[in-house]
Amino acid sequence: MRAPRLLLPALASVLALLVAAVVWLNRPSGTPPPVAATTDPVAQVERGAYLARVGNCAGCHTARGGAAYAGGTAIGTPFGTVYAPNLTPDAATGIGAWSSDAFWRALHDGRAADGRLLAPVCPYPNYTQIGRDDVADLHAYLRSLPPVAQPNRLHALRWPYGTQPALAVWRALYFRPGTPAADRGAYLVGGLGHCSACHGQRNAWGATGGALDLRGGSIPTQGWVAPALDDPREAGVADWPLADIAALLRTGHSPQAVASGPMALVVARSTQHLTDADALAMARFLKALPQRGTPAAPSPPPDAATLALGARLYERHCADCHGAGGEGSPGAVPALAGNRAVVMDAPDNLLRVVLGGGFGPATAARPQPHGMPPYATLLSDAEIAAVVSFLRASWGHRAAPVNALDVNRQRGS
Repeated sequence: MRAPRLLLPALASVLALLVAAVVWLNRPSGTPPPVAATTDPVAQVERGAYLARVGNCAGCHTARGGAAYAGGTAIGTPFGTVYAPNLTPDAATGIGAWSSDAFWRALHDGRAADGRLLAPVCPYPNYTQIGRDDVADLHAYLRSLPPVAQPNRLHALRWPYGTQPALAVWRALYFRPGTPAADRGAYLVGGLGHCSACHGQRNAWGATGGALDLRGGSIPTQGWVAPALDDPREAGVADWPLADIAALLRTGHSPQAVASGPMALVVARSTQHLTDADALAMARFLKALPQRGTPAAPSPPPDAATLALGARLYERHCADCHGAGGEGSPGAVPALAGNRAVVMDAPDNLLRVVLGGGFGPATAARPQPHGMPPYATLLSDAEIAAVVSFLRASWGHRAAPVNALDVNRQRGS
């Protein structure tokens, strides 16, 4: 009986050390850095408006049909639903009572004005890298908006994920306050643009490998896969001309690709507003990313009956736009031959486009982009599996075929 009695104090000591470590790692950052003096509040608000567009703040904080930045958008996560808060300057329900320093702590430390820890669905693991002056400009812009009295909804996270102790442990494991990157492209990609929020690879607890983790992965609860930006087999752009990378960010179109799905929304709401200089800065950074990945092992082709059915369906429904050889129409319809989205290891995005249609973003440069109709109600699961398998095995492609169950999973997501 002596051993268990001796063990209890040791376990208590270890537990106390762990609690102390969690508390220490969650300590506030202290006094915010000073803000550069500004003599032109109008210019400050204009700068803040630009930063809010680049950061796509309205994308989460404006509910469909609701007032701008008044919150209420439901954001699904594997742990439950988070509701975006009201960012208008209403004193009771928004951030009207928040000082610039309190707003900086929210973005830099992930803490509300009252000190509560915020759920990391707010991408403060990225926003922690935003500079103090930019945070002040963002705050000035949000305070210039019309106040909207709209109470914030409580999150619907499963226990214990939304509790303060659980958030403290998560942060102790996966979050450290950061500093602005010196390179403008890295600053925009890693911080304000929070690209890793989608293009990062998340673990079982929803944490990525950091603000510049661009290894790609499934977007939680959406059914889409954000391709890796550092892999030439997915969305690496190391061999693209800078102008084409910038064009994809600004317009959603380039000779090599068309943005669709969640990325089309990002272009429409955010990156189309980039200045030429900022678009080129992001392009330089993305082009310079070290590329990883090895060529995929070729997969056996689908059986002859599936290929024959897929070929007939392609000729009937696809060839008029995409061409008999999958060549597409430059500037209008993307080519399928040699298209990385067609042969990605995960066929999710291709299946979602065939089921739900493919629509590029409407931007100032391309206000009426070409689109592709959905086939969810026209073709069965087996037929969609056949045509997609045909695409993944044609024109030199050697990607794995899909089956009706793969299609059905996407149809239901």
